[in-house]
Amino acid sequence: MTATTDGSAESAGAGSESTPGAPPPGPAGRTAGLAAGPARPARPVRPGARAEYGPPGVPGPLGRPTRPGAARDTPRTTADLPRPPDGTRPGVYEAAARATRNLLERQDPEGWWKGDLETNVTMDAEDLLLRQFLGIRDEATTQAAALFIRGEQREDGTWATFHGGPPELSATIEAYVALRLAGDAPDSPHMTRASAWIRAHGGIAAARVFTRIWLALFGWWNWDHLPELPPELVFLPPWVPLNIYDFGCWARQTIVPLTVVSALRPVRPAPFALDELHADARTPDPVRRLAPLTSWDGAFQRMDKALHVYRRFAPRRLRRAAMASAGRWIVERQENDGCWGGIQPPAVYSVIALHLLGYDLGHPVMRAGLESLERFAVWRADGARMIEACQSPVWDTCLAAIALADAGLRPDHPALVKAADWMLGEEIVRTGDWAVRRPGLAPGGWAFEFHNDTYPDIDDTAEVVLALRRISHPDPVRVEAAIARGVSWTLGMQSRNGAWGAFDADNTSPLPNKLPFCDFGEVIDPPSADVTAHVVEMLAFEGRAGDARTRRGIAWLLAEQEASGAWFGRWGTNYVYGTGSVVPALTAAGIAPGHPAIRRAVRWLESVQNEDGGWGEDQRSYKDPSWAGKGASTASQTAWALMALLSAGEREGKAVERGIAHLVETQKEDGTWDEPYFTGTGFPWDFSINYHLYRQVFPVTALGRYLYGEPFAPAGAHPAAAGEA
Repeated sequence: MTATTDGSAESAGAGSESTPGAPPPGPAGRTAGLAAGPARPARPVRPGARAEYGPPGVPGPLGRPTRPGAARDTPRTTADLPRPPDGTRPGVYEAAARATRNLLERQDPEGWWKGDLETNVTMDAEDLLLRQFLGIRDEATTQAAALFIRGEQREDGTWATFHGGPPELSATIEAYVALRLAGDAPDSPHMTRASAWIRAHGGIAAARVFTRIWLALFGWWNWDHLPELPPELVFLPPWVPLNIYDFGCWARQTIVPLTVVSALRPVRPAPFALDELHADARTPDPVRRLAPLTSWDGAFQRMDKALHVYRRFAPRRLRRAAMASAGRWIVERQENDGCWGGIQPPAVYSVIALHLLGYDLGHPVMRAGLESLERFAVWRADGARMIEACQSPVWDTCLAAIALADAGLRPDHPALVKAADWMLGEEIVRTGDWAVRRPGLAPGGWAFEFHNDTYPDIDDTAEVVLALRRISHPDPVRVEAAIARGVSWTLGMQSRNGAWGAFDADNTSPLPNKLPFCDFGEVIDPPSADVTAHVVEMLAFEGRAGDARTRRGIAWLLAEQEASGAWFGRWGTNYVYGTGSVVPALTAAGIAPGHPAIRRAVRWLESVQNEDGGWGEDQRSYKDPSWAGKGASTASQTAWALMALLSAGEREGKAVERGIAHLVETQKEDGTWDEPYFTGTGFPWDFSINYHLYRQVFPVTALGRYLYGEPFAPAGAHPAAAGEA
């Protein structure tokens, strides 16, 4: 299901001349919001930044991203890969060469890579519900989405949120409603199995808040029975608890438009009833006892009741001003491609909120927003249409470049130079929301997506720097300047505890997660071991292992090690990812392989290796620690474990030998690996991701490091290097 490109994407549209009382202009005419100093020139929407989407029923070809008629002028060869050392295990070099060749073939002519980002059917269901709400749902798109949703249903009638996972109530409800929109009869076997399971597990009343909001838009749920989200939240200054900047950027971008939706409570005519989804249709929302007042849940439940009362008496002028401010906040953060934050959920709710505020579907803001959502569609050969929650070209490109370089591709290879050119063009040099907590910090860094200038992230920035350092670019001055800005910005985003989060500094308030509304996953952005490890590794490559800020990051990582010897993985599944990130970072920063923390990590990895020689970990480890390091072997997780063991000096060990053999033996003839399991993480447990390029870039990296050794990292002057700490 690899996304394809057709070169036909248009610019997000020009702004319109504003008139008194009319909505503000579109993306080209909006203000820069928090931007300090001169605004960055708008970047055009790249032709390569869209998936093939239309006409419905005419899917793009599967396989690597290509544009029809685009000439490939980058040599695709592995002839210049160095030969491996004598005595290398048979088949390893050949496997690395096949995988390298395949990865090179996947590169877009512009220099980037992007694999599909697969999540779950709620993306597809909510896309249909949005179209129904706006009155633009068409039969061809509906049936293509329904084909994908039906294909994900299991024998018991349910849907899960990750491959092989348990049934999930909200996903099953949303998928069922989407199939009803597509015309599936409620008494058909696959639908009766789904509705029976839903009723047996509490019905709509037991679903998450987001699901019930979607149903309230059509009168299938009562707005009074949802948590209140007053738009006046946008007026709270950053030092007041529960202001919008206390939330992680993904939650903030979702909550602001939902305050408008919550205030206006729209209801569109329902095309059918959903009585079959209530445990008891006579009392669809049974009364629930409040938690004790002395508990956080009890306190916030009572605060929500107070907000429902406030709604009836809120000053109209204040409320109108709050909604107008929320509308401006949304428009100011629309990206050049029309999306918001490069992710589907905020974009969907932003479109709804702006439409409720008076933006008609022909307005440049709305038109660009809807066009951006179309670019999240992946059309498969069978006619099914899958919606990506996000797109990951910067992340995929820097990881691919690292993999190819570590696999022995020469530093000035045209593919790597093109990748560097593209990454340099993606640098973000304007101020975003992160400046609320770091107002004096100069901008720099990279985001995850094609267009997301408001929210660069620390993880991507660290990995892009690591990638650029591996490439011999013809304009080294330009590279050095970009790296210097990225490193400076990253250092400035260090949190008080010495570690790094993904998008913000010190985004650690415990209060947002306590709100009744916030039952959809992680809503804050505290520092994590994997992001901190990538930063520490990057700083070591920059010769800053002895810097006091790097040492604080190292100390935090050492303190965060689990008793088992593993590290928790926030953005990848889970302890295998965390450990696979931290160990290479610590050794790059000068921590000796014999250090007790490294030895504990090695023992843990050896203890969870599967019988087939690979490693795997199920998403259930986020809920149940007994699953830590347990799961079917996958190519990406096997590579993560190998990268840790190789950095710890275990190249000749039995675990590495078995792990490398597993990669060689499970590789397909075309140089790829199968990986249906979800090894990426959006929200731990609540939102899982299958990055379709992970199965390629990480095995290439691991095989390359096995063949040619660890990439150069200067030894740091950290006092723990000799094992003292």
